[in-house]
Amino acid sequence: MQAMQPIMMMLVMFGIFYFILIRPQVRKQKEHQAALSKLGKGDEIITRGGIIGKITGVSDDGILVVELQEKVRVRIPRAFVEGKWEGKVPESAAKAA
Repeated sequence: MQAMQPIMMMLVMFGIFYFILIRPQVRKQKEHQAALSKLGKGDEIITRGGIIGKITGVSDDGILVVELQEKVRVRIPRAFVEGKWEGKVPESAAKAA
């Protein structure tokens, strides 16, 4: 019975880490992916670099054409978009700063 105690403690610790750290992070990542997949033409976005613009085009390979100001457009991979811009900094970006 004494030999089982360290193994049981390791299993309990893994369970705690799973429910406190791993599971919420995976859930947050899935929510972010779902939000990115809903982005479309006309949405205002903020990138991870802090650039704010309006989506003017979407390609099939995950590239967004973003208009920064009139007649200034850049292509940005969908993975570099932090989220929708609603006039305030997204929670995830505010926590990272």
